[in-house]
Amino acid sequence: MTPAIEQLKKSRIKFDILSYEHDVNNTNYGLEAVEKLNLNSAQVFKTLVLETSEQQLIVAVTPVTQQINLKQLAKLCVVKKVMLAEPQKVQASTGYILGGVSPLGQKKRLKTYIHSSALDFDTIYVSAGKRGLEITLSPACLAELIQASFGNF
Repeated sequence: MTPAIEQLKKSRIKFDILSYEHDVNNTNYGLEAVEKLNLNSAQVFKTLVLETSEQQLIVAVTPVTQQINLKQLAKLCVVKKVMLAEPQKVQASTGYILGGVSPLGQKKRLKTYIHSSALDFDTIYVSAGKRGLEITLSPACLAELIQASFGNF
């Protein structure tokens, strides 16, 4: 059981777990989940850890099919610039490895932003904290649980 799943069980929020056999040669983790679980790609969200120009780590939860607009995200965060965080910083702050980073159950609670397109769906899919494991839950419940903000980036 991952910290993400443990957090959901403690919170008593309704969720489902989906799993698939992760291909160790596939580094496009989100799209792999879409293909292997036969999901709507617009509903599958990746969790990225970024670093601001003020050297603060933040989390962005965004559709796997989209690239983050770094300028828009920086504007939303009210900072000059954001960039992807180094893998070591990601693992140290979240407790997860790349490809298995969940917005839930992170070691340190980081300010989190969820792409507003999540609100178009009753449920979305996010990593359960391990490659090959996805969680299905409502975007509103996710935002409430991790105290996230919605925005376009």
